[in-house]
Amino acid sequence: MAAGEITLDLRYQERRPDAADAWQTITVMKCVRAGQTAIIICDMWDKHWSRGASERVDAMAPCMNEVVEAARAAGVTIIHAPSDTIDFYRESPARARVLAAPAVQMPAPTERDAPPLPIDDSDGGSDTGEKPWYKAWTRQHPAIEIDEVRDAISADGQEIWNVMQQRSIGHVLIMGVHTNMCILNRSFAIKAMVQRGVDIMLVRDLTDAMYNPAMPPHVSHDEGTRLVIDYIEKHWCPTIVSDDLLALGR
Repeated sequence: MAAGEITLDLRYQERRPDAADAWQTITVMKCVRAGQTAIIICDMWDKHWSRGASERVDAMAPCMNEVVEAARAAGVTIIHAPSDTIDFYRESPARARVLAAPAVQMPAPTERDAPPLPIDDSDGGSDTGEKPWYKAWTRQHPAIEIDEVRDAISADGQEIWNVMQQRSIGHVLIMGVHTNMCILNRSFAIKAMVQRGVDIMLVRDLTDAMYNPAMPPHVSHDEGTRLVIDYIEKHWCPTIVSDDLLALGR
């Protein structure tokens, strides 16, 4: 691997040519320049209205921070995107850095088919029984460190687009929560990026789903998350694992 490059093992799925309803997993190696790559940390809040979601984020956050540290040291841009909490960071240099980026008009999104999700999250998706939904979060999880000298803070698609253009970023790795909701649907997330031709990849071992096993298809929470990752690999973008990024620090 050349200096400044990241080797990623991409995984995606495509239909088998001999069976319209069958899929096959494809893996391919891809090298990207660290300086042209960003990590977006999506909605890793300090607290969630669902106890189960909070517990899984608490467990994930220290692992995510280790990955982010390795990627940052290699030259990857880190964008913290804790939606609904940006006012908490109004005095942050990392937030000011985003606001100072020159505005660049985003291209219009292209139309794409969006098949239904493989899980039913219509009850809100809590697997620990809490309802109704309420705003429990105030900031990003404190276990994920923000480098005020280099990082960016925004949960707005246009602002993040401005930073990407300013830094000539062409590759995006997204991690955080939740695959079936924010990871797919935020203005800076998978659907928005794919519809604008951005090379985006999900870090599949640093994510989770909002899914209650009492709802169809009545599988475990972990299996529900796996089904959504499969859905993303089939219809939206490839995935990678965090070991590809941890290797940068070894």
